[in-house]
Amino acid sequence: MAASSSIVSVAPTASSVPVLPSSCDFSNLREIKKQLLLIAGLTRERGLLHSSKWSAELAFSLPALPLSELQPPPPITEEDAQDMDAYTLAKAYFDVKEYDRAAHFLHGCNSKKAYFLYMYSRYLSGEKKKDDETVDSLGPLEKGQVKNEALRELRVELSKKHQARELDGFGLYLYGVVLRKLDLVKEAIDVFVEATHVLPLHWGAWLELCNLITDKEMLKFLSLPDTWMKEFFLAHIYTELQLIEEALQKYQNLIDVGFSKSSYIVSQIAVAYHNIRDIDKALSIFNELRKQDPYRIENMDTFSNLLYVRSMKSELSYLAHNLCEIDKYRVETCCVIGNYYSLRSQHEKAALYFQRALKLNPRYLGAWTLMGHEYMEMKNTSAAIQAYRHAIEVNKRDYRAWYGLGQTYEILKMPFYCLYYYRRAHQLRPNDSRMLVALGECYEKLNQLVEAKKCYWRAYAVGDVEKMALVKLAKLHEQLTESEQAAQCYIKYIQDIYSCGEIVEHLEESTAFRYLAQYYFKCKLWDEASACAQKCCAFNDTREEGKALLRQILQLRNQGETPSTEIPAPFFLPASLSANNTPTRRVSPLNLSSVTP
Repeated sequence: MAASSSIVSVAPTASSVPVLPSSCDFSNLREIKKQLLLIAGLTRERGLLHSSKWSAELAFSLPALPLSELQPPPPITEEDAQDMDAYTLAKAYFDVKEYDRAAHFLHGCNSKKAYFLYMYSRYLSGEKKKDDETVDSLGPLEKGQVKNEALRELRVELSKKHQARELDGFGLYLYGVVLRKLDLVKEAIDVFVEATHVLPLHWGAWLELCNLITDKEMLKFLSLPDTWMKEFFLAHIYTELQLIEEALQKYQNLIDVGFSKSSYIVSQIAVAYHNIRDIDKALSIFNELRKQDPYRIENMDTFSNLLYVRSMKSELSYLAHNLCEIDKYRVETCCVIGNYYSLRSQHEKAALYFQRALKLNPRYLGAWTLMGHEYMEMKNTSAAIQAYRHAIEVNKRDYRAWYGLGQTYEILKMPFYCLYYYRRAHQLRPNDSRMLVALGECYEKLNQLVEAKKCYWRAYAVGDVEKMALVKLAKLHEQLTESEQAAQCYIKYIQDIYSCGEIVEHLEESTAFRYLAQYYFKCKLWDEASACAQKCCAFNDTREEGKALLRQILQLRNQGETPSTEIPAPFFLPASLSANNTPTRRVSPLNLSSVTP
């Protein structure tokens, strides 16, 4: 979506904010630090605390400025002086969350700063009332039609100011937020882009814009300002869009130019590695981050997800207790505790803490997704579906919610629904083998076996996380009486297991050896059949079949039956399995590797 043509020609008088132009050059880090300190103060004065914190943290990671280079506070205008008393009183009320009271005393103020706080107080008052009504009356899983009643009035007023070109960068940001809340996405994107041009140093506008971008194509059409802040935005949006290589390259560039001490960048790199399931790397970075910033709570729920996957109970318990001591009423803390109880299989308690997180922030994506997982564990599919749908409403890019919906409909034996949701998950994570295997299973249930084969082969080609794709593909070939292809898949599966030394479930390994023993027996390749039959004897479910086959092979050899040289076998067995290294002819490889489902 292209930004409106008026963006670049915004009149300089539209903003009274004395922010220096933000160039794309990182060579002058002192200038960047001055800009960050200035915007941290300006956002703090307007109650935009998250943006202020982000700017202050980034400024802290840069070298300190000498006294001679520290900037004085921005000059006070005549309008600021007239509104000073009302602003000072209202800001005190705003800080203790008395938003209606703050708005009452700011009514009629003319300065840009006071006007923004007046409109922002009205917006937050409406949001607080909406959240209270949602939690108290409807519960965390009910889909109520509760709206922020102030939004329409705010839109009308801000629209008039926008048309008159009287909104500064902060006013444009608030106007964009109101439009987004009213689901006017295209208009909101245009306004946020305009806000980044007028006030490029305000991180909040970039972040809101990031939440509205759904794919890389959409990003290409945005007319963004050429500023160093754009690099932080691109790194963040690449992470969100699962373009992890590009994101990591951007963050590495930012570290190289001088932001190596930024805890924000370190945490984002850890999140990026989490997203590509490089668990060891992500854990290592998070542990370093904890040493560097031990009281940090942001992203600790992502850290807890990694500890959960690795079943690190003691570490997860320590993290939960530690965060409770810091702030037990933070959303991230509740999610960490929920993960801890989930790992202990106390799913009711886990769901309770995720609900508590959603009472603190009903738009917190991670809590909705994790609560859906807990309801799945409790076999409450209807509640799980509602939770996953809420997660998608918050962020349509959350592949875990789409995948979770696919799983719930799979339990409900509704394969067409499954297929839709798994496809959406696959679009978001095209190189995730779990999505491809799930898609393959759906196609198999719908008897679309060619598509199923493509999915399983593609899952193997991108790096099968669960080591199941080849077995499923082999069974499919077996079902279609494509014996050579089935044997080929089973051999690849066994080779992969023995090359990486992983311990797998005996059922899968024994299934592969049983089929190969029978296949080589039919091919009259006694050495290979004997080697596989001996392997079958190591498993309870195939022991008797293996012994019977060995007896048959011995009997045929005693009768002078010669091995076949005409019937092709897939290719060599691993050297450690073969009785001798008798060469066998290869069959042509499956021609599916280049096909994307």
